[in-house]
Amino acid sequence: MQRIVILNPKGGSGKTTIAINLASSYATSDRRPALMDLDPQASAARWLRKRPKDAPLIHGIAGFERSASVTRSWQLRVPPECTALVVDTPAAIDAHYLPEVTRGANAVLVPVMPSEIDIHATAKCIADLLLVAKIRRSEGRLAIIANRVRANTRVSQALMRFLSSLDIPLIATLRDSQNYVRSAETGLGLFEMPRWQVWQDIKEWEKLLAWLAERGDVAQRPSIIDALATKATS
Repeated sequence: MQRIVILNPKGGSGKTTIAINLASSYATSDRRPALMDLDPQASAARWLRKRPKDAPLIHGIAGFERSASVTRSWQLRVPPECTALVVDTPAAIDAHYLPEVTRGANAVLVPVMPSEIDIHATAKCIADLLLVAKIRRSEGRLAIIANRVRANTRVSQALMRFLSSLDIPLIATLRDSQNYVRSAETGLGLFEMPRWQVWQDIKEWEKLLAWLAERGDVAQRPSIIDALATKATS
């Protein structure tokens, strides 16, 4: 099973937007995805509840919930028929928690917004992923997504200069589009909307999906589910 973690401790960077649209794109291609929401704000879980009954199935996992009646590993279980797990992480996640959240992931996606505050926060996030979570650049599983970018603005140019200095692949540049607002409101992803409406956005998503397609299964590694379940019982 492919495991993809979307992570940036800076709130408002677009983690949930990317997570729900990634899960939607897999669902429309019959990948049978699971979407794990670790954020107490439960934005991804609310989006799932809005999905039309006839939309392709996405299995939801409310990882932010705690229950005394079941074990943590049972609560976080992924159905065996699912072939992809997309993990939406919370804001303000502590650096010491990063090794557990990223364990077993074959892709860690870091969205960043074009603002000085977001650029600074992302620089620290990348450093923590490299030094604390011990993700090596050579593993090829860490990538950046530039989010809500408006072309030819000064702040967007500053963002691109910053990203070019990281030696980490920039796999997509998502524009500031009302289609993401519609997605959040309707429970649908871009790939489930009329093509004429979303074609400009789909071009960048196809780059993102192509990069992810090159990342193989990492089932031999301990997974994020194992790590979180172990943490809950320790």
